[in-house]
Amino acid sequence: MSVCPLPAEDPGLVAALRAAGCVFAEEEAAVLLAEATGPAHLAALLARRVAGEPLELVVGWAAFCGLRVAVEPGVFVPRRRTALLVEQAVAALRHTGGTPVVVDLCCGSGAVGLAVAAAGPVELHAADVDPVAVGCARRNLAPAGGRVHRGDLYAALPAGLRGRVDVLAVNAPYVPSAAVALMPPEARDHEPRAALDGGPDGTGLHRRVAAGARRWLAPGGTLLVETSAGLAPATAAAVRAGGLRPVVVRDEDRDATVVAGTAPGGRVPERSPSGATHRELPADGPVTP
Repeated sequence: MSVCPLPAEDPGLVAALRAAGCVFAEEEAAVLLAEATGPAHLAALLARRVAGEPLELVVGWAAFCGLRVAVEPGVFVPRRRTALLVEQAVAALRHTGGTPVVVDLCCGSGAVGLAVAAAGPVELHAADVDPVAVGCARRNLAPAGGRVHRGDLYAALPAGLRGRVDVLAVNAPYVPSAAVALMPPEARDHEPRAALDGGPDGTGLHRRVAAGARRWLAPGGTLLVETSAGLAPATAAAVRAGGLRPVVVRDEDRDATVVAGTAPGGRVPERSPSGATHRELPADGPVTP
């Protein structure tokens, strides 16, 4: 059976997307045209997008750090700003000896771990409490040799990783509970609340992660936690209370913020010299011994 070829451009498709409120209508139209197998399939994809479903879930993948990351309903869609977390992880690994150990905690689709592994050989582990996310991450990370574990934060990790982790990268939920209702419909209606809601002040999981990180990190290892500009002082305070030396890295261009915490021993890790405008803000205060 012959398939009717689709045009390279479709002004009607662009107009329909723009009328639905899609800011990047031309770019989204190009993605839908590339993914559709024919007019009927295109119409079905368009109907889902116009109804408010995120483009990434409609087509089944998200562009992230130059990679295609598989996503599916019920899994958090990786954001552009999270590239800063990846960049800081890669920078922290530059002078580690042997094959560094990387853990992508609260991994969702596994996008962060996948992007870090794309930069060089690592022993990669990822973990999430949600079974749908774990299944998606396993599909994404299998080609990179990554192992994905299911469980609540550190309870998911093999005991043999304790004291061996060079980089612990964490994109845990950090939206304050009351603010979830204010998020764009694409997020609040189509992504699991557990992947968005960070508790009453947004830092509930950050405190738990920071409290347990030191026993898993290698000497001089780095904890990296994505947060927001407003929550960065509280996240940094939690990292400091966990016995790590915190630094806040801010990228204004991407509205991205990462708190890096360094474990005692070893060298101070590098920070990514990315071309974007970002500032390193020392989080002053004593480190818990």
